[in-house]
Amino acid sequence: MADDEMTIDELARRSGVTVRNIRAHQSRGLLPPPAIRARTGYYGPEHLARLELIRELQAEGFNLKAIGRLLEHAGGAGSEVLGFARSVLSPFADEAPEVLDAGELARRFGTGDPELLRRAERLGLVAARGDGRYEVPSPRLLRAGEEVVALGVPPARALDVLEQINRSAEAVADAFIRLVRDDVLAPIEAGAAGPEGWARAAAAVERLRPLASEAMLAGFQQVMTRAVEKALGEALARRDGGR
Repeated sequence: MADDEMTIDELARRSGVTVRNIRAHQSRGLLPPPAIRARTGYYGPEHLARLELIRELQAEGFNLKAIGRLLEHAGGAGSEVLGFARSVLSPFADEAPEVLDAGELARRFGTGDPELLRRAERLGLVAARGDGRYEVPSPRLLRAGEEVVALGVPPARALDVLEQINRSAEAVADAFIRLVRDDVLAPIEAGAAGPEGWARAAAAVERLRPLASEAMLAGFQQVMTRAVEKALGEALARRDGGR
């Protein structure tokens, strides 16, 4: 037995993964088989590194099925795969969630109507914590709704607009995801990406964050300008027509 070889028990001790889970990873194809000598399996540093990578990917939120797909195309790019996973799973928003009690939420939301509150939950504006308090994932979005309601817009109407915003945002997000998938991730899906390909994919996802936000804001500003001009023109035409 070489100095860097381990039995399954030693691998379990050094990796912190149970023997049972090591064997389960092998059966799923997540871990290469050991070298067999005299009916004993021997594992090397590559097995230890793979177990550490699996554990880190699980900590980042990937299930074993997704990890299997990633490792299938990894091509030996373990650390690059982990960097890509972190880029993908990192939230696009840089906001810290806010927690409010029911009374404060009702005051800021402009109503304590349970049905409207449930609708706000379905739209992702708030999330019930189960202790009488609510988490607000995007305080900026809540503040925008609060200001709209303060202008005299009924809360139900404000939620109508939020629902439309969500639908439009989903369509834009899908367009960007297709763009990255078809043009950036194609080598990975084809199994032709080495460490450099995974690193480029991670960098592309990182760049996508500000790029998508900037593009959507710029496009919205242009569309909003045209919509305001059109609405103003129609209002003036109606006024002149009524004279």
